[in-house]
Amino acid sequence: MLERREGGRVRTKDKARSAAIPVSPSASPHPACHNATGTVLAFDFGEKFTGVAVGEPSIGMAHPLGLITAESNTARMQEIDALVAEWKPGYLMVGLPLSMDGSEHEMTRRCRRFARQLESRFRLPVRLVDERLSSAAAEEALRALGKGGRKHKLHAHQVSAQIILQSYFDDPGSS
Repeated sequence: MLERREGGRVRTKDKARSAAIPVSPSASPHPACHNATGTVLAFDFGEKFTGVAVGEPSIGMAHPLGLITAESNTARMQEIDALVAEWKPGYLMVGLPLSMDGSEHEMTRRCRRFARQLESRFRLPVRLVDERLSSAAAEEALRALGKGGRKHKLHAHQVSAQIILQSYFDDPGSS
């Protein structure tokens, strides 16, 4: 289920490293993503929780949107169906978890599969963006706002999605 974020905007000076990566290794980057207009939905994919952020490339601002708590792929995609219908994004973004040395692991493969499913289902360009340190930056931003600890742990996923998207807006040429 998608939980809407309440309260004011979460701002952070910390930025995750942003590097846009094509969905499949052989695919070329979607040029539309660099010059797209319209809304972008970004996802911090997880097996239990998927954070969602929304942003507008024309103004370069990302905002946390909510949290998908559905664990099954079917339920998760139903939540995303509703988001895509509501926001009508020009493209989608998925954070790609990599090891600090840039190597891939099991969660990297799951995120790539999730991105391919999104691209196939919605017929929208999907970008994978290096999300290293975004979760740590999200937790630090929440602590700075007095929202740290277990009570606010679930907020970190949507703030992480915001950081992933904002870092891409701030440096789209890093891809």
